[in-house]
Amino acid sequence: MQKIRPWLWFNTEAEEAANFYVSVFKNSRITSVSHYGDEGPGPAGTVMVVTFVLDGVDFMALNGGSAPQYSSAFYVDCETQEEIDHLWERLSDGAEPGVCGWLKDRYGVSWNIVPSIFGELMSDEDDAKTGRVMKAMLQMTKLEIPALLRAYEGEA
Repeated sequence: MQKIRPWLWFNTEAEEAANFYVSVFKNSRITSVSHYGDEGPGPAGTVMVVTFVLDGVDFMALNGGSAPQYSSAFYVDCETQEEIDHLWERLSDGAEPGVCGWLKDRYGVSWNIVPSIFGELMSDEDDAKTGRVMKAMLQMTKLEIPALLRAYEGEA
């Protein structure tokens, strides 16, 4: 078991959300579902906690009622445009897309879908190149590797 595990708080949608996320990411599965007993605080028999794995990372989701005043956000490092497109398409169903590869899914969880090459492009010592990449990224919703590479090379 990993020492630090992401914990997602839901009103009543923990199992639905976990099943959705497991369907989006490869190498993922639900590992357990526990239910409230007669002691509550949720209604007896309803889902309390769902544990699941997303591509090798352990998660927990709680149906805890009204969410506390903190938010959940995840950075997803993608090797290919195909992977970005797949994740963006799946996670954006019913979502609020943002800029720079951000979206808030239908459950209110924020995701930043970013190509691995972005860090490499932004670590270049040529400020003109990194500036063009940043300008291109700031104009995108879903990040597009070919457009970032064109910006890096100074192509229109």
